[in-house]
Amino acid sequence: MATALPNIPDYSVSELARSVKRTLEESFGLVRVRGEISGFRAYPSGHGYFDLKDADAVLAAVIWKGQLQRLAFRPEDGLEVFATGRLTAYGKSSKYQLVVERMDVAGAGALLALVEERRRRLAAEGLFDAARKRPLPFLPRRIGVITSPQGAVIRDILHRLADRFPREVLLWPVPVQGEGAEARIAAAIAGMNALPDGEAPDLLIVARGGGSVEDLMAFNAEAVVRAAAASAIPLISAVGHETDTTLIDFAADYRAPTPTAAAERAVPVRAELLERVAGLGLRLMQAGHRGTALPGERLEALAARLPRPASLFEAARQRLDDAAERLPRALRARVAAAGLALEAGGRSLPRALGLAASAARARLAGLSGRLRPGLLEDQLGRATVRLESVARLAQSLSPDATLARGYALVLAPDGRLLPDAAAVRAEPRVRLRLRDGEVPAATAPPRQERLL
Repeated sequence: MATALPNIPDYSVSELARSVKRTLEESFGLVRVRGEISGFRAYPSGHGYFDLKDADAVLAAVIWKGQLQRLAFRPEDGLEVFATGRLTAYGKSSKYQLVVERMDVAGAGALLALVEERRRRLAAEGLFDAARKRPLPFLPRRIGVITSPQGAVIRDILHRLADRFPREVLLWPVPVQGEGAEARIAAAIAGMNALPDGEAPDLLIVARGGGSVEDLMAFNAEAVVRAAAASAIPLISAVGHETDTTLIDFAADYRAPTPTAAAERAVPVRAELLERVAGLGLRLMQAGHRGTALPGERLEALAARLPRPASLFEAARQRLDDAAERLPRALRARVAAAGLALEAGGRSLPRALGLAASAARARLAGLSGRLRPGLLEDQLGRATVRLESVARLAQSLSPDATLARGYALVLAPDGRLLPDAAAVRAEPRVRLRLRDGEVPAATAPPRQERLL
């Protein structure tokens, strides 16, 4: 039977656990530990459990709901942090742990590395593709703003909209940093999109002021980025100052450097639009006047290049005058030529008819031996009658026959026929052709009447 060792106190398990816990808390008190978060789990109670580790050891840690909500970032695996808290023991599992009261990112570089890794992963999914970007409305009827209801951001946006072009603003208040901010922002974007027609805004602005990398981490959250990319309403991201960049900027349809710039991009300047409309109205009126005046000006220009109507007839009028002046002389010459031809024809016609009759008799005499005498004599008789009739007609139409009746032809010295008294008076000397020859004659000047 084993004997009890003297001077060794006896402990129950619970007593020993409480003693160890007390010893740890008294010996270390408040400590600040640097390590990498591993296995972070958020329980339904709101508390967070995780491990802090480095290359050689692992330390269990817990952060209660109140402290977790006050963090400027969301704890994630792989993030290196400074955890400040009390070292204690948890008897039910026989292990010690750090109860975290405050936690800070170990360096901006570590946090930025985490954001960059997330950016590459989401970009690979196509959430940042330019083809997904929607055009912003020119003049939205209603603008939805997702931001904190306190602070200068919402006031700046409202004032800028009022200065440029007053529009209806629908505010969805959310926390812009700390625990739960990312979930509230993502829910606000989805909620704006879920509003019924007539109530939903035409444009969304997600905004907050500047801050550190930790302060802006809610807008680097994956849930917020996915909500922005899925928004059917065009979205402007206006987070931080001009040099700040968050992942929601890549998913938004337009990234504004500041909340004020977002308001300027959301609406045009009303005064400029009125001025532009007035200018367009003036141009339209001038164009209308010009449109009615231009055809008249073109017609006048064309008319100036056209010749005067009177000038179109000048050449024709001159040619007509020339023709009218030549016409009497031409007619007189034509009549004289026709008279000479007729006279020559009248003198030669009987002889020609005689020759024709002789030739006909000769041909008939030559044919008489071959034709029957009765038929020949009959045809000869009819031809003789026709020939004598033509001879009598030619004799009656001959100028000689006319002269034989006591008439005379008045001819100019050059042989032209003078058909009227004016033509005769125009010639100082004329020739009279009578039945048996020509007689020269002189025309007397008109007698001068003496006035009493």
